[in-house]
Amino acid sequence: MISIIDYGAGNLKSVARAFGYLGIRCRITAKPREILSSDKVVFPGVGAAASAMQTITSRGLDSVIKEAVYLKKPFLGICLGAQIVLDSSEEDRGVPCLGILPGAALRFRNSHLKVPHMGWNSIAVLRPHPVLAGIDRKDQFYFVHSYYAACAISSDVIAVTAYGIEFSSIIGRDNVIAVQFHIEKSGPAGLRLLKNFSEWNGVVEPC
Repeated sequence: MISIIDYGAGNLKSVARAFGYLGIRCRITAKPREILSSDKVVFPGVGAAASAMQTITSRGLDSVIKEAVYLKKPFLGICLGAQIVLDSSEEDRGVPCLGILPGAALRFRNSHLKVPHMGWNSIAVLRPHPVLAGIDRKDQFYFVHSYYAACAISSDVIAVTAYGIEFSSIIGRDNVIAVQFHIEKSGPAGLRLLKNFSEWNGVVEPC
C-alpha cells in the first residue's frame, strides 16, 4: 500500500488517480499510523513552502515523514515535495523545511525568464536510478514552479533541466527521491515513473 500524505494540497487526488489508472493500491491519509504502516510514502505538493510547512507541523506530519524516511520506506516527493525535503526555502524571506536532504530551495533570478517556469521540458539524467528505468532522453515532463532545489551535496542531484540555468529537477539519496515536475501530469513518461516507484524497494545500487 502506498500512502499519499494529506495536508490539503490540490494535486492529491490527481496523484491517486494516476496510481489507480496503473492498478496500484494507494490511499490519501493524514493518519500517522497508516502512513508508518504503508509500504511506500508519497508527498505531492503545490503552493507555498511556508503554508505547507505550517500545515505539516501543526498536524505533526513533519515527524511522521522523517520517521518514514528513517524506517527506509521508499519516499517520493513531487513538485513542492522536492523543495520541502531540503533544509530551507527562500520563500517568505526564509522558511525552515524538513532537512531530509541538505540544501535550499532557491527562486529563479534571471530577469529574462518567465517565472514560474511552466510547461513541458526534458531532463538530463546524471546518474542511473531504478525509478528512472525506461525513461528516454526525449521524454518530457510538465513543470510549474518558481523555486528549484539547490542541493548542498552534488551526488544528491539525479537529473537536471535547463531553463535559463541548469537546475536540479530530480534529487534524492538512499530511499528518498523527489521530482520538481508534476509527475501525475506528465503523460506516459510520468506514469512510467510512478509504476517504477511502486516497484522500487528503496535501494539504489552503486554505479
